[in-house]
Amino acid sequence: MRNRFCNIVPALSRSLLLCGLALVGLAATPLTATAHHAFAAEFDRNQPIEITGKVSKVEWMNPHARIYVDVTDANGVTVNWNLEMGSPNGLMRRGWRRDSLKPGDAVTVTGWRARNNPFVGNIDEVIMPDGSKIFADTSANN
Repeated sequence: MRNRFCNIVPALSRSLLLCGLALVGLAATPLTATAHHAFAAEFDRNQPIEITGKVSKVEWMNPHARIYVDVTDANGVTVNWNLEMGSPNGLMRRGWRRDSLKPGDAVTVTGWRARNNPFVGNIDEVIMPDGSKIFADTSANN
């Protein structure tokens, strides 16, 4: 009897340990799944933008690719816009390549302004230097 009982205790301890680890893993999952922001938390659908300028910088990295566009207003003042697009993977599925835009390219961008920064936006589409339009895989449609 003693030997059979001794074999049960280690098996029970292993089972409890595995269950405990599984519970910890499940408890941590929602934290990472909700870490990404919703479109409406950062951008305002009621503030559409259409800007034309020259690309000053392209950042092709996760979680969002970004382009920076220098826009000069009627008074000659130049402002640098920080414009968010989808993930590089999503952009490539829509026809983008790393070299689709380069600094100095003239573009027109449509999208939505950020809620808390007047020169930050989320891009819906980019009208390329050759006149073609490429959608920016925006999260606004999700």
